[in-house]
Amino acid sequence: MPTSRLRLAPEVAGRLTGALEKLRAELELPVAFGAAAQAEAETAAARGPGDVPGRAIPRADRTDVPFVTVDPAGSMDLDQALHIEWGGHGWTVRYAIADVPAFVVPGGALDEETHRRGTTAYGPDGSVPLHPEALSAGAASLLPGEVRPAALWTFELDEDAQLRDTRVEPAVVRSRGRLSYDEAQAVIDGGPDPQGAVHVLRALREVGRRRQAIERDRGGVSLDVPEQRASLAADGTWDLQFRAVLPVENWNAQLSLLTGMAAAQLMLDAGVGVLRTMPPAQTRDVNRLRRTALALGLRWPRTVPYREFLDRLDPTRPADEAFLDAATTLFRGAGYHAFGGADGAAPPAGDDARHSAIAAPYAHVTAPLRRLADRFGTEVCLAACAGKAVPEWVLAALPGLPGTMATTSQRANGYTRGGVDLVEAAVLEPQVGREFDAVVVEGARRPRVPPEEQRGEIVVQDPAVRAAARPGPDGALPVGKPVRARLVTASVEARSVLFELA
Repeated sequence: MPTSRLRLAPEVAGRLTGALEKLRAELELPVAFGAAAQAEAETAAARGPGDVPGRAIPRADRTDVPFVTVDPAGSMDLDQALHIEWGGHGWTVRYAIADVPAFVVPGGALDEETHRRGTTAYGPDGSVPLHPEALSAGAASLLPGEVRPAALWTFELDEDAQLRDTRVEPAVVRSRGRLSYDEAQAVIDGGPDPQGAVHVLRALREVGRRRQAIERDRGGVSLDVPEQRASLAADGTWDLQFRAVLPVENWNAQLSLLTGMAAAQLMLDAGVGVLRTMPPAQTRDVNRLRRTALALGLRWPRTVPYREFLDRLDPTRPADEAFLDAATTLFRGAGYHAFGGADGAAPPAGDDARHSAIAAPYAHVTAPLRRLADRFGTEVCLAACAGKAVPEWVLAALPGLPGTMATTSQRANGYTRGGVDLVEAAVLEPQVGREFDAVVVEGARRPRVPPEEQRGEIVVQDPAVRAAARPGPDGALPVGKPVRARLVTASVEARSVLFELA
């Protein structure tokens, strides 16, 4: 998809840097780590993994398994490493997750700091990490060639990739290769394989495709909406792009989903844990989406469930892109549900225990370097699988996790979206008055206001911008239609961009 790489004028670049600093301050993002937390991290990194209080489960040596990591380009906080092999009648999937509890002392300064942060926040000029780099990009990260502690999930799958058996144990592992998504996709497609990962990656493709079919049969859905990104390149230029999701990313995501569903079942069986939940879509929202399909000229038979209909769409077509954008409104209200902790909360049941987009109970356990809840969820699963008691420090933390994750995730999302808005404004400021090719993805938001005050949303592919737009002289905002849009305002200080249909 198109990428807009621009070198901003020094004055504009300076204002953008200042605006990003102001945004972090407004959101109260804790950029610098406290001295005590930083010292704890550096001490833990220097000494290596320690004993986890209350765990009492032996650590297996799995350094013989040739794991690889598959992540966004340039990533150093490597939470997951994978290995898949065919056994003649099914697959053995090994999924190693960074063992963060081996480095963070419960109740210590670093533990307190990670509760304040909750999650890594990503902005266009870098990230605000959950853990100091000594751990997140160093001693706790599953970097290639390094022996690392991990929570090792092992799944036995049948020929159709249906789950037959699950176990998770503390282990030490050593990754053999580190690939970006683009590199992994190229290897799968027959390109060079300098890291010798082709057999694992092709097994990932086979398992991933089968797990996608299981997801569809289960009623789950994944939206392939192109992701808008803004970033500062090493050469000082700024990138704006809509990035299409590669097939290997979806196959890799299926391993994370498999792990999250298995973890949720372990937690529910044990009566203690923290689930990631989402309420089912409301009938009125599905009906509204059907009206949107009709307006876009998309044929959606009444007998076809919305999950199946979404699979038929192509995000490169303007009408389909607009519909997929509208479909995201069905998947709102996600949260965390903790139970069995120090407060004695009962496990959820029925729809309260499910994640509606996944169509199953689900838990976050695969990204502990970047997400606080995963550290505690993984510890519950290790105890449950070993038939041990869950450590007291986990039980004490569970009741507060949903509130912490809700607050910190909202802050991180605000930083990501606000950062993109600022880069858009900086790139567009010199172009006020110019017309662009665009697609309307959202119609009028306020039906009872005058036409001149109506606002919708458009997507411009070059530069890669998603912004507010008001109707043209005819008062129309034709959702899903290609249009010409004139840039009316763009302001870094106001964090705003506004177009008008020509």
